[in-house]
Amino acid sequence: MQFATSILAVSAALATIVSAGSVHFVNQDSTTRTLVFTPTSGCAEIASLTVSGDSTANQTFPTGWIGNWYSVSEGADNTSGMLGEVCFDSWGGMTYFDVSAIVNPDDVHGVKEMFPLNTGTPMSGCQTFPCDNAYNLPDDIQTQATDSDELVCLLGNLATSKRETRAKVGKEFVTGGGSA
Repeated sequence: MQFATSILAVSAALATIVSAGSVHFVNQDSTTRTLVFTPTSGCAEIASLTVSGDSTANQTFPTGWIGNWYSVSEGADNTSGMLGEVCFDSWGGMTYFDVSAIVNPDDVHGVKEMFPLNTGTPMSGCQTFPCDNAYNLPDDIQTQATDSDELVCLLGNLATSKRETRAKVGKEFVTGGGSA
């Protein structure tokens, strides 16, 4: 009986790992950023995550996690900025997400865009704020939904001159399997 109970416990733990959501953070410029996570009441706390300039970092979330995050640029005050918001494993097994400018619409250096890893659509947010593809007012209808449990969140600013502009990075760079 104890063996069967152990097998069930291991199976449940593996199922949790398999269904846990993840976000692949892509820092688009040379500024190091720290991501600050805020869970909804009753959800697990997530430790802050530092993403070096021009690099990626992955964060796995507990099953059913609901909350948001903002980024703080190295050397800047810890002030809420553009929010990445997510609800994993929600109604119908879907993941709901959006970029919100409601808390601090003046943040032009933090969270920019979010989208599912494997499809790239639907997308929330934009490279230049304000835009119509993010929450700007509390009554906006901007929440996106996907059956994917892997999202990408772009941080920082793209290069502005043609000489500085990077080529589009592939999935291998985002997931840590290669370089830009």
